Amino acid sequence: MTRFPDQTADAHSRPDGMTCFPYPAAWHAACSDDAVLRAWAGPWSIEFAIESDGAATGAATESAAGSATGAAISFAFAEGRPATPAGEPDFTLAAPASVWAKFLAPVPPRHHHAIFAMLARVPEFAVRGDQLAFVQHCHVVRRVLEIGRWLTLGEASPVPTVPNPRLGLPTPVPEVSGGYVKVIARGVTHHIYYEAAGSGRDLLCLHTAGADGRQFHRLMADPRLTGAHRLVAFDLPWHGKSPPPPGAVHGGWRLDTDLYVELIMGFIAAARLDRPIVLGASMSGEICLELAYRHPDAFTGIIACEACERIERRQTPYAAHPQVNQAYFVPEWIRGLIAPQSPAECAEEIAWHYAQGGPAVFYGDIAFYAGDWDARDRVGRIDTNRCRLFMLTGEYDYSCTVELSAATAAKIPGVRFQPMPGIGHFPFAENPASFAEYLLPILGELAAG
Repeated sequence: MTRFPDQTADAHSRPDGMTCFPYPAAWHAACSDDAVLRAWAGPWSIEFAIESDGAATGAATESAAGSATGAAISFAFAEGRPATPAGEPDFTLAAPASVWAKFLAPVPPRHHHAIFAMLARVPEFAVRGDQLAFVQHCHVVRRVLEIGRWLTLGEASPVPTVPNPRLGLPTPVPEVSGGYVKVIARGVTHHIYYEAAGSGRDLLCLHTAGADGRQFHRLMADPRLTGAHRLVAFDLPWHGKSPPPPGAVHGGWRLDTDLYVELIMGFIAAARLDRPIVLGASMSGEICLELAYRHPDAFTGIIACEACERIERRQTPYAAHPQVNQAYFVPEWIRGLIAPQSPAECAEEIAWHYAQGGPAVFYGDIAFYAGDWDARDRVGRIDTNRCRLFMLTGEYDYSCTVELSAATAAKIPGVRFQPMPGIGHFPFAENPASFAEYLLPILGELAAG
């Protein structure tokens, strides 16, 4: 195990000018020794650079894994293994030193904690060059930057597989019962898989885009919840253990608002749920608002997380691109939505679930989330006297930000809105213990009321 010394003392005299980052030789060496990058070795090659402005230029520093010239450090891979750069980078990640300093902090501030978060919310950050090549290799770039942050903080090599805090959480083994029910939507019969845990008032749990009911396993293993509530989670058609209907064309799944509502209400009837409380986040948080508008008398309460009346610019063609491996890309697209404080165990579970999606299933869900969904004309008509409505949004959600949720909540008389510091876009999956501290008081209030 190698520990690199504190590199801040003579940062201003560094010849490469990249004063925010670790020394290139140490960074390259750590990349060459990294178990994650070794596991990804294969039939691919790429060269990219990380650039910071506002620094003095000087002589280049080189190693077997890459080189730094002026205010940029290059990394190259041949056959998936670190190599010496051969020419111009295929793409460059560029930002001012002040932005990189926030990214490299022990706990980065929101919107500065991940590549795609910065691309969405930090105007000074950019990826220049071949965008397709960047998307194809974004998991490699993310890992190289993780290694850079780890060394910048003076930590030891090798770098952990996941540098999030590892809390030693056991793999959840909830006591669930499961099965299938038939749900007819738009004249098509779907075989819907569901799982349930606990006893008491039904709590219907709706998974996020491209995922499935496994997101709730940690909540289903929490006796504080299952002692008074029966948690029920089902997989949408094409997701998890719910198959496409017979004859469906793989890659043809597209979700819209009316179909989503019909599937949920059909499942409630088929599973014989009695005025359940409904919980969702992201796209399922959006549909929670629609359920509150269309069917308030069907629910005891509605808890809409990471929800607002309209989401823009979250569809990505790369989730269905024939030259992009969606099993690598989609998890990277959503990793930046997870707060850096979330336990490593949970973050990796989310990424694995997203890596298992069927062809264009995530793309088809986002067709609803950031396409068909638009409730600007009706959220103000939600009647919270007929159904209690709660909205919760995580601080690190760069897609549906706290500000977007707050603006929507301001239009709904009687709604209860609360930000969740230190949590991201997947509250019940990425940090279930912290999320339960917000959920339990709401459930208690609904029980009392």
